[in-house]
Amino acid sequence: MSTTIPVSTSVTGLQPLFYDAGNDYVARTAMATLVTYLQSQLTAPGLTPQYAAPSVSGTVVTVTNSSASTWLILQPLAGYAAMTITLPLLANCIDGQEVLVNCTQAVTTLTISGNGSTVVGAPTTLTANLFFRLRFSKLNSTWYRVG
Repeated sequence: MSTTIPVSTSVTGLQPLFYDAGNDYVARTAMATLVTYLQSQLTAPGLTPQYAAPSVSGTVVTVTNSSASTWLILQPLAGYAAMTITLPLLANCIDGQEVLVNCTQAVTTLTISGNGSTVVGAPTTLTANLFFRLRFSKLNSTWYRVG
């Protein structure tokens, strides 16, 4: 004799069971709670793209002044003698925040302004089509080169 288990098209009333082997305990939760938890675990922090196309040597490019991690894509019209990148204001930086910089042209003299923060290990020149990554440490208000 077979038994058919009805399947609902709505998940609002479902309460999945979970078994905790370490404590030999079974628990249940609302499906909406499970979905919310899974979404929070599966959403990876991303980099917000920011584009700049400097048209002259000596341009200052300012990274968006927020706590969001940023992917700065620089597309200068040509190779330049100098460029400055200004990082977000110290008051807006959060621990672990990152700035990834790509540049399509060479820059002979690159300056990275911490905007109130210390910057350690930042490159002083850029080769065309290469990149670098900085990560912020709130503990000592410092941006470190990590890639």
